[in-house]
Amino acid sequence: MLTRQQLALKRIFDISISILVLPFAIIPLFLLLIIATFSTSKNGLFVQQRIGRYGKPFALYKIRSLKGIHHEDAMQIHQSETKFGSWIRSTKLDELPQIFNVLIGNMSWVGPRPDVPGYADKLQGDDRIILSIRPGITGPATLKYKNEDALLLQQPDPKEYNDQVIWPDKVEMNKKYIRNWSLRKDIYYLFASIFKK
Repeated sequence: MLTRQQLALKRIFDISISILVLPFAIIPLFLLLIIATFSTSKNGLFVQQRIGRYGKPFALYKIRSLKGIHHEDAMQIHQSETKFGSWIRSTKLDELPQIFNVLIGNMSWVGPRPDVPGYADKLQGDDRIILSIRPGITGPATLKYKNEDALLLQQPDPKEYNDQVIWPDKVEMNKKYIRNWSLRKDIYYLFASIFKK
């Protein structure tokens, strides 16, 4: 578990990066929101409840990429995704509004990816260490499963595969990340997310 000093350093890093990035991101963000609004015929800003630090729910912001109801099921994503939505999800630009989640303080740049209710909030014992830090936009598990949607589409039962294979693996990776945390590693994961294909 991170010490108070480490948590403070991580938060200072988050705020500093957000302040540096925001001036360059604000115009593209508004343009993408406008395009998403026309593409999906709904508000381009999608807000969904996710589980954050200490197991508390928070509103996560994304650029809408799907028509109709936003489902977690990979088959539903495939069927209702617009061309613009497919592109924005593949480039991860749909997560651009999460800069504000970081500034608000319910997310970090690097950490365990926040899940919908029914996963992180159900963790028990040692696994609950994952809830001791803010969830992140990227991290080791996010990088490993950057093509998670495509992987799930290959499975006969995407939800079962996620619950039995992907989720337990993410839990172990995130526990290791927290137990071995360093600012240097956060910087590495952030740059790897940008530059690694």
